[in-house]
Order: sequence, then C-alpha cells, then structure tokens
Amino acid sequence: MASALVIGANGFLGSHLVDALTAAGHEVTAFDRFSSQEPTFDATGVTVVRGEFLSRGDLEAAVAGQRLVFHFLSSTNPATAESDPTLDIRTNVAQTVELLEACVAAGTERVYFASTGGAIYGPQGRSEYIEDDHTLPVSPYAIGKLAIENYLRYFRVVHGLSSTILRISNPYGTRQRPHKRQGLIPIALRQIALGRPVDRFGDGSMVRDYLYVEDLVAMIGSLVAMTPHFDTYNLGSGTGHSVTEILEALRRVTDVDFEIRQLAVPRTFVDRVVLDTTRFRTEFAVAPLTDLDEGIRRTFDEIKGQLNV
Repeated sequence: MASALVIGANGFLGSHLVDALTAAGHEVTAFDRFSSQEPTFDATGVTVVRGEFLSRGDLEAAVAGQRLVFHFLSSTNPATAESDPTLDIRTNVAQTVELLEACVAAGTERVYFASTGGAIYGPQGRSEYIEDDHTLPVSPYAIGKLAIENYLRYFRVVHGLSSTILRISNPYGTRQRPHKRQGLIPIALRQIALGRPVDRFGDGSMVRDYLYVEDLVAMIGSLVAMTPHFDTYNLGSGTGHSVTEILEALRRVTDVDFEIRQLAVPRTFVDRVVLDTTRFRTEFAVAPLTDLDEGIRRTFDEIKGQLNV
C-alpha cells in the first residue's frame, strides 16, 4: 500500500475518497482548509493537514513524501467560474501548475485528477461520449478542466510525472453540499425538505449521467489498485436520465408533490451528456451500481437529518 495525499479531502468527493483509500489500506493524508468544521470523512488514522490550496508552501509541505496525489479540489464551480472566468484561471489552473511542480520536486509517482466528464465534451450531439472524442467545452469551468488535463500531459512528457485523468459524470450522494449551487439532486432534495419549489432549467429534457458517490470511489479504488493502461477514463453509470426523469424519481422517493419553477437554460449548458465507460469496464472489475432511487433515498435521509425535518 502507498502513501496517498487527497487534496480537497473535506469536500464531497474527497471525503468519500479518504474513506475508500483508508479502507484499502493506504496511508492517507487529508489536505483541506477545514476552516469551519471537523473532518467529514469517517476513516480513522488519517493524517489531517490544514492548509490553503493557493499557498505554494502549504502544497509543497503536503506533497512531501507522498507516492500518490489525488487532486480533488476546485476553488470554483460551474456557476462561479462563469460569473468570473479569470478567477478559475488565476486559482484552479495556475495553482494546479504549481501543485504539479511541487509533485515533480517531491518525487510523486502518480497524480489523479478529478476532471469533468460532462461539460468537457461540449454540445456535439452524440448519444454517448468516449475518451477519444473531441473535447469542445463552452463553459469556463470545463475549459479550465481541459487546460489542467493538458498541463498534466505536459508534465508527463517533460518531467515524467505519471497521471490519470478521471472524467467524472454527474456524481451525487451523501455529503454533497446543496448550498454550493452544484448538483440537481441534492439541491432539489433540500428544497423539497424545506417545502420550497424546485428549480428546473428548461423543459426537463436535458439528459445527464448520474453516478452515486460510493460507486464512483469504488471505481477509483479499482484504478488505484492497478497500473492503468490509459491516461484518461470516463467514470459514470453509462445511463442517461432526463431532468424530468430525475424529478419523477424525487417524487417517488420523497412522496412529496413539490412545485416546479421553470428557469431559462444557461447558454453554456449541454443538452445531453452520457459517458461510454467501456474503456474502464474492459480493464477493471465493476461492482453493481447503486439503484437511482436508493441513492436518492440515502441522500434525502442525510439532508433531512441535517435540517432536523
């Protein structure tokens, strides 16, 4: 087993990843601000490092002695990146380059990067996307992710830093933070729990690939356990659900006849994104995925507990 640093360890994906890596026997270090709360992961024996992603000194100290580095932190989301595109460039892109430089200096063996498996392909009109399809992002958030992917390739060629790009679909599940304006399922479930209308962009026909977070980290664990053959993998369910289908599932699970408030579709939204995961499934074992209703139920139970409703 290896020493593994998770950057963004107190976030939605990062906290679940900490639990999975620890359960697999890795020596895990959790890097995050931990500014206003205790660690959200359940694992014990984890080394907690409080630091700022925007501090090169903090990053250099964190990566020292780490064989594996998991970059799962983003200082923006699709909405904030669109409102200020330069913020994404100045923080996520520029600081990731500094992180990669620190990894080279520290002798890190491999970097795993949480990219986006949706917006990065852009509006190409395909029923499914494979890793070799053209990337045509139209949103600042996805453009930034693609820039980081290309810098990973640069560091691989010039410095010999191995890396694996994880193009993740629409993950959802426990520990997701609805107030961060990212993720239809948790945002809608919080509105339902509070008795408020649910916002829907457009007519509900947009299709996305939803993946329960515990299934995602299990897939990542399979990648970590072996040396991957490729540098990029789609990680998703391989099944598309329209917004209307998701809202119907929310009604089934919550048993609430909530009001829907229709909003205009942002210009950078892609109409349909479903990931072809053949590359991953051919190379790695895949456990049965969590049923959509069950994943929603677990997420709703947590949200209700947090809101005491």
